[in-house]
Amino acid sequence: MPYKVLVVDDSSFFRRRVTDILNKDPQLEVIDVAVNGQEAVDKALALKPDVITMDIEMPVLNGIAAVKQIMAQ
Repeated sequence: MPYKVLVVDDSSFFRRRVTDILNKDPQLEVIDVAVNGQEAVDKALALKPDVITMDIEMPVLNGIAAVKQIMAQ
């Protein structure tokens, strides 16, 4: 059973590249993407991914603050 991955980045180019790279590994499955930290928090709670890749500088809620919220919940 592959690890479920949530990819978080405000750049569509990096979201696409990271998704393509991760999906080449049969042990990983990108289940969704998020474009900012708040969306990442919401999707992490809803989807319960095993792994989250997180950009640091993003609009709405930065990656550090998003990780703190995700870990608190």
